[in-house]
Amino acid sequence: MNSVLESTRQFSFREISDKAHEIMGLLNRVILGKEDVIKRVMACLLARGHILFDDLPGLGKTTLAKAIASSVGGKFGRVQCTPDLLPTDITGYNIYNQKTHEFDFVAGPVFADVLLADEVNRTTPRTQSALFEAMAERQVTIDSKTRSLSPAFFVIATQNPIESFGTYPLPEAQLDRFAMKLRIGLPSRETEIELLETYATNQTRPLEISPCLHPGDLFSIQEQVARVNLVTAVRAYLVDLAGQIRNHPDVRLGISPRALLVWQRIAQAWAVLEGRDFVTPDDVRNVAGPTLSVRLAGEFDDPQKIIDAAFDTVPIPS
Repeated sequence: MNSVLESTRQFSFREISDKAHEIMGLLNRVILGKEDVIKRVMACLLARGHILFDDLPGLGKTTLAKAIASSVGGKFGRVQCTPDLLPTDITGYNIYNQKTHEFDFVAGPVFADVLLADEVNRTTPRTQSALFEAMAERQVTIDSKTRSLSPAFFVIATQNPIESFGTYPLPEAQLDRFAMKLRIGLPSRETEIELLETYATNQTRPLEISPCLHPGDLFSIQEQVARVNLVTAVRAYLVDLAGQIRNHPDVRLGISPRALLVWQRIAQAWAVLEGRDFVTPDDVRNVAGPTLSVRLAGEFDDPQKIIDAAFDTVPIPS
């Protein structure tokens, strides 16, 4: 059973902002010195998106995923992606019960609130596609029967950008299911010293995180974040930026309408984290990099340059 259920409880935008900052405070105790990354993760969570971490091993991604599940009072699931992993290893399967002469369903790790798909590019495209329906529709279909997932289902997938041997690059259709691509990066010198001090007497860092939310609260908050106000001028700003990026000569794959909707939702969540119930052009720009870099393809090394060029060209609405 999933623990993050639907709820009818209503929160004010101030309460949502306070709860979000409370959760970020807990996560910042787990991943030291990465406040900017934690804020983007929180924005993605509020916007009902999913995250792809394109980063080296050993930087705390698993620890972060577990901490998120604990902080929202949810169930944590994990799948280690390998070449021999099957789709049913993620979604679950039906097995015949000889005593009852019926089929019993064995739920896979996807039936969680927070799912960590570790090294997702090491499993085959067939297995990668098992996450398509789950990420987009919060449901899976097994033996022609559709089963609902947690309404606040949140995927954190990782891939190693250095090792390419034995990997299966994620297709554009899969990448477009992610709201953000992030990197935690190596900690600062001071942070690493603090880590060494912490682990001097403890083999593992204690994760004493009490839930900040009751069951159902997260989904209710996500629905209210989706109602953050965007004036017509800001919506037009988003559309004009998307058009500018699509028309860039070096861009082969631009921003789809679905990507534009994701960008809008992330901007709404960012506004809430800034303590506002309306989106500004600054919110749009602050989330553009990690939101668009996961889905742009073309003849360029750094998608951020393409994004910056669009913002330099499109006039800011007054």
